[in-house]
Amino acid sequence: MGILNVTPDSFSDGGRYNAPDRAIKRAFEMRDQGAGIIDVGGESTRPGAKEIPASEQIKRVIPVIQGIREKDEQLLISVDTSLQQVAKAALEAGANWINDISAGEDSSDAMLTLVAETGATIVLMHRKGKSDRMQDNPAYGDVVKEVCAYLRERAQLAVKLGVKKENIILDPGIGFGKLREHNLSLLAALPKLVALGSPVLLGTSRKRFLGEITGEDDPQKRVAATCATTALGVAAGVAIFRVHDVIENRQAADVAWQIGRAKF
Repeated sequence: MGILNVTPDSFSDGGRYNAPDRAIKRAFEMRDQGAGIIDVGGESTRPGAKEIPASEQIKRVIPVIQGIREKDEQLLISVDTSLQQVAKAALEAGANWINDISAGEDSSDAMLTLVAETGATIVLMHRKGKSDRMQDNPAYGDVVKEVCAYLRERAQLAVKLGVKKENIILDPGIGFGKLREHNLSLLAALPKLVALGSPVLLGTSRKRFLGEITGEDDPQKRVAATCATTALGVAAGVAIFRVHDVIENRQAADVAWQIGRAKF
């Protein structure tokens, strides 16, 4: 899954693709580099970010989704939003997936109803607190147990509201209301997340905890660190990797996959 932020303030690439023509060009660059899904987002969810109203998100993402779909009828397009109004407009414009960092909660479960009605795929992510305050000393008793329980509960609710189980993807929300030790615990426990029974999406790309480990302050220089988590994820059974740097992570995933299938 290639990240396409059409925002002025995303932590790593804010402002680079907030013009529709540049964003559409970038989408096809990532497709050609090996991305099977393009995740279009009109709101930064970095720590401390302000919420963007639905009208502005729609203004940002819809021309990009339409432009991609006009040129490629098969490429999977995901909209990164927690607002039902944005998701509805994106699906009507040609998106296939909804990537909801609130797991449906920000729209009081109307998002889940929309998914049930349209047959779209939804990514349900765990986060602790909203973006503006989620990194204010988040605490857990057992982060793995709590994240697994939350994702299981949200998936069960989605099914109850009519979402097909095969249309649900789970995301542990690396970096969303989590300190370095929480992120590392979740990465070490990826097989437990996979065992929940739905495909797992992993989003570690260029994130702060990787910089804390490596001592690299520039997010764009954390590519190798991201690739390490991608290879680990493949070995653990993760299905989807949401990344900025498609070529490098595609290579890491392909090599890890082949090693996992090798006979000895």
